[in-house]
Amino acid sequence: MLDTAEAPPAPQPSAAPQPRPAPVRRRLRWPLAVLPWIFPAVALVLALLNTGVEGRDIALYAFYFAVDIVLPGTLVYRLLRGSRGNVPEDLGLGAATGLLLMLGGWALCALLGTQVLLPWWPALVVVPFLAVPKLHRHWRVSRPRPLPLRWSWIVAAGLVLLVGAEYPAWTATPLPPAGGEIYQDLWYHLALVHEMTRSMPFQVPQMAGDTLTYHYLSDADIATASMITKIDPAVVLLRLWIVPVSAAGLLVLAALTRTLSGTWWAGALGGTAGVLGLPLLLGSATTALGVNPVSFYSPSQVYAIPLLALLVILAVDVLRGRPLGWSWLLVFPLALACAGAKSSTLPPLLAGLLAAVVLVVFRHRRRLLPTLALLGLTVAAVVLGFRLFAGGGAGTLGFQPLAILYWVVPYRQTIGYQDVIDKNILIPYGVEHTGTAGRAFIAGLLIWWLVMQAPRMLALAGVVARPTRTEPAMWLLAGMTGAGAGATFLLWHPSASQIYFYMSAAPFGTVAVAWLMAATSRSWRPVLAGMLAGGVWALIAPQMYPPPVDRVIRWALVLAEPIVRTTIIAVGVAAIALILRRVFTGRTPWRALPAGILAAVLGAGLIGGAQRQFQEVDAALSGVPAPVEENPGKILEPEEMQAAQWLAANTGRDDVVATNVHCTPIDWTSGCDSRAFWVAGLGGRRTVIESWGYTDAALALDGVNGERYMRQPAPDYERYVLNEKVFANGQEADIAELKRLYHAKWLFADDRVAGVVSPNLAQVADVRFTAGPVTIYELR
Repeated sequence: MLDTAEAPPAPQPSAAPQPRPAPVRRRLRWPLAVLPWIFPAVALVLALLNTGVEGRDIALYAFYFAVDIVLPGTLVYRLLRGSRGNVPEDLGLGAATGLLLMLGGWALCALLGTQVLLPWWPALVVVPFLAVPKLHRHWRVSRPRPLPLRWSWIVAAGLVLLVGAEYPAWTATPLPPAGGEIYQDLWYHLALVHEMTRSMPFQVPQMAGDTLTYHYLSDADIATASMITKIDPAVVLLRLWIVPVSAAGLLVLAALTRTLSGTWWAGALGGTAGVLGLPLLLGSATTALGVNPVSFYSPSQVYAIPLLALLVILAVDVLRGRPLGWSWLLVFPLALACAGAKSSTLPPLLAGLLAAVVLVVFRHRRRLLPTLALLGLTVAAVVLGFRLFAGGGAGTLGFQPLAILYWVVPYRQTIGYQDVIDKNILIPYGVEHTGTAGRAFIAGLLIWWLVMQAPRMLALAGVVARPTRTEPAMWLLAGMTGAGAGATFLLWHPSASQIYFYMSAAPFGTVAVAWLMAATSRSWRPVLAGMLAGGVWALIAPQMYPPPVDRVIRWALVLAEPIVRTTIIAVGVAAIALILRRVFTGRTPWRALPAGILAAVLGAGLIGGAQRQFQEVDAALSGVPAPVEENPGKILEPEEMQAAQWLAANTGRDDVVATNVHCTPIDWTSGCDSRAFWVAGLGGRRTVIESWGYTDAALALDGVNGERYMRQPAPDYERYVLNEKVFANGQEADIAELKRLYHAKWLFADDRVAGVVSPNLAQVADVRFTAGPVTIYELR
């Protein structure tokens, strides 16, 4: 482009030389580079404002994440690893590193009881980069190698989809104290967020005095953000936190894919599909188990993605024989952080590393020593992580092949209609007692699952495909994917949590598929054609519905029809394309088929997922009412939320509260479901005994007397009886015992709870707050 600016007048001898105008292309480079990122930023702000978040909180959290997480993390990453040559990847990798650094600051402050100093922790990292001249170069991109603008547009579009994916959950989850129903796991995590603001050792918020063993590091990150910004922890958890952390994961996965494939377009597709891609839908009557790794209802799963992706990038360098240098300092802390974020993240990684070690032994022996060092550090993190963080049911995992089928609709409605969740049996009842036709149906279900999970499971093809079969990094990713799927189908858990082994590995299976696609393609044309074909088919595939009669043969036909129809159409389209290419060019591009097929699979998973998200967003925007709850008693009144928030604002951080709320629904009359975590969650205080459904003791009793874990009696029965006597009788002797044993200072009494609240409480304790059915007493 020619510079059309008017030429400056000739300078006079005594005049200073005039600067030469910058070329128009250079002047436009930065605005064009920034333009794609404006769209996800605007989409996020609008979505948050529309779901009840104040603009002040949005600005505060954005400043916190940029200055306290991304900035120090980027500086440290560039110091240890160097710049990637472009800003987006540097910032994504810096955000993952910053999460780890902030985690270290939180742990130190929690250990020493100096949380008041936590806002100054990032300064300890940033100040040296300002004060030491040799470190100034890390403030900029060294040796710029900018990515094409098309990369930015693809990734930015993925981030817009990420916002859209979370928006329906935000609209369905009210911000307190609006009233309504919030999924019990979110209340549980909110209670842990408050617990993470206290000093070590941590206690179970629902049973004060019991030692907490749980993968709580995601809650620690949310607590840190709340302590530094002073934003309500509920707002951080339910709105502000998930998109920035997920976006960091997407950018790190994109950087990982580009590192492996060497192509920018594979990086953009691998990162976007890794976070947002779904199993193939193809109009199927049911969705294959294991959907999106980013789940609003599992903060621990979301938090693990960027940390694990950064660890895998380091592992890839080791497996490719590249020296890590000072980056070895990151390996063990990252692995331990992954163990504390989600207990299911490291076992698939460990399996992938073992698979890579086998290949290294036979083909790349010079890399064996650093590979074994990496393996040893990972094993050490697994062992220490199990001691520190393995709780909340992790100890209840057992070996029971095909136990996960209980949660698969076609099996549950046919062969498995008599199945129960029982850890003491070898295999599920339906599997054991079915006939030949039933076994064939089960085998067909497993094949159907593999086909529908092709956007992830085709990673296994990488260990036999010619371009990648000698790559230890491919064996790592394929091993992770295969191990995650194997654990899902071989293990037992009372709440199907074995699926998280697969969900932790699924993004890396997608990365492997994108890498294999790039390795088998000699140009971008078959990739583009495959993506378009897969996306179009995902959009136009006719919707199938469950059969009217729950029979094996009917379900088999319903599940098989989309696969057969897709196969026939794909073969026909490919044949026509090959014939046309042969007629016009005289060549038959057989080598383009693998890349085209892989691209079609990725495209169908990504576009199908985007289509579903658009439908959910459209329903949310149009005000379609949520499905009617089976039990309206699960809905909390605004006054109850307001009273719990009063506790958080007017009591000491370490105060202990006794409550008569234990069950959901709150007005239960029989069969207590002990997963009402909202008093400890929203009130932010430890309780003498609130709900015990997620304690290790309750989970270990799953199935006893024919009852699920959440309906088992209180594990500490004497504590429970004393707590109930206080609210039922209001006697000074019981209150004195409660104070002596559990240091209780407050009573949270809810009249909607089944049972009587004694009027004597007002005589032996001081009423401090009343709202609707709730009265809060301070013990004298």
